[in-house]
Amino acid sequence: MAPTLTFLCISTYFKGNDFLKACKEAGNKVFLITAKKLENKPWVREAVDEFFYIEEGEDGTYNMSEIITGLAYVMRTRMIDRVVALDDFDVEKAAHIREYFRIPGMGQTTGRYFRDKLAMRTKAAESGILVPGFSSLFNDDDINRFIEKYPGPWMIKPRSEASATGIKKLETADQLWETIHELGDKRHSYLVEQFKPGDVYHVDSISYNGRVIFSWNSKYLAPPFEVAHGGGIFRSVTVTFDSSEEHALETLAIDLLKAFGLKHSASHTEVIRCHDDGKYYFLETSSRVGGANLSEMVEASSGINLWKEWAKMETAEAKGDNYKLPPVRKEYSGIIISLARQEWPNMSVFDDPEIVWRMEEPYHVGLVVRSKSQSKVMELLDKYAAIIQKKYHASAPAPSRPTH
Repeated sequence: MAPTLTFLCISTYFKGNDFLKACKEAGNKVFLITAKKLENKPWVREAVDEFFYIEEGEDGTYNMSEIITGLAYVMRTRMIDRVVALDDFDVEKAAHIREYFRIPGMGQTTGRYFRDKLAMRTKAAESGILVPGFSSLFNDDDINRFIEKYPGPWMIKPRSEASATGIKKLETADQLWETIHELGDKRHSYLVEQFKPGDVYHVDSISYNGRVIFSWNSKYLAPPFEVAHGGGIFRSVTVTFDSSEEHALETLAIDLLKAFGLKHSASHTEVIRCHDDGKYYFLETSSRVGGANLSEMVEASSGINLWKEWAKMETAEAKGDNYKLPPVRKEYSGIIISLARQEWPNMSVFDDPEIVWRMEEPYHVGLVVRSKSQSKVMELLDKYAAIIQKKYHASAPAPSRPTH
C-alpha cells in the first residue's frame, strides 16, 4: 500500500476549500497554514488534519524565520511531502519553505516569475513575448529614457501585489516624477509601464509535467483596474470557441508558461489586446487559481473545477501516478459581481434558468450564468448590470494596500 502523503497548504486569504477537500479525498494528510485572524472562517475543517496559525505584522507581512522555526519543530515528528500556495500572497512563502527544507516543487527563482511584476515582464520580453513598454524605478536616467521612448499615460504598479491594488495611472511626466518621489525609499518595489488601452482577457489553466493540459479563455467586460478604481461592476465572459481570439490567447499563455518553467500548477494569466495595433500583449500571470470567483465561471462553462483538478493532479504527481483530466464541456458562461448597498441583498429578481451560481457574501451581489449561446450570456449580463446599477450597486475606493 502506498504511504500517505502530507500536503502543507498555505492560504493567508480565505480561499481554496475545494482544493483542501479534493486533496483529502485523494487520500492525503492535509495541513493548513493560515492567518490567525481567519481562524473562524468556514474552512472545510473535516478535510484539514492540522491548522497552523500565523500572526500578521504591523506592515501586513509575515515573519518567514518564525514560520521556518515553527515548521522545523513540526517536521521533527511529521514529514511534509508537498507545499502548495493557494493565494498569490503565499507563493513566495511556499517557495521559501520548499527551498529551505528541500521539498520538491517550485523554488524561489521560478516563484519570482509568478509574483514579481518586474521579473515576469523581463522574462517574457526575453522570451520573445510582447509586453507593453516598462522600466524598473532603480535609475533616473533609465526612467527618463523610458518616458522619451513611450509617450504617456503610464501606470505605476507595485511589483508584488495581487489584483489592481496600489496601481496608479499618470498622464504627464511631472505627475509621474512626483509619484516616484512620493514613493521615497520604496520606489525600488515598483515599476512603470506604458498604458495601452485595449480589451483585457484572462486565461485560466492547469499545467502538468511542464505542459498546459487545460486552458480556458475569457474576456473582462471592463478591465479590473477600471472596476477597482472607478467603482464599476465586474463582468467576464467566455471567449468565442475556435476563434482567432481563442487561438491567440492560448498560444501566448502556453509559450509564456513554458518560458517561465511552470511544472505542476493551476495558473491565471492576463493578456491585453491593444486597440491601436490589434496585437496581444502579456500583462501578468500567477501560479494559482484566479480570484474574484472566476473558478466558478470556468467550471460553469467547462465542467472543470480548477481547485479540485489541481489537487488531484498534485497528488498524482507526488505519488508518481498518471493524472488524466476529466472530459471538458464546451458551453458559454459569464460572471457579474458588484458591491451592494444592502448587507444581504434580496436576489429573487434574478430568476433566469441560466443562473448556476449565486454569491453569498455580505454587501455583495454576484451571479454566474451558463448557456450554449454566447449572445444569451451577454444579454443576461447586460440585463443584470442595469438592474444592479439601479437597485444594488455601491462603490468603495480601491485600497492602497491589500486588505484580507
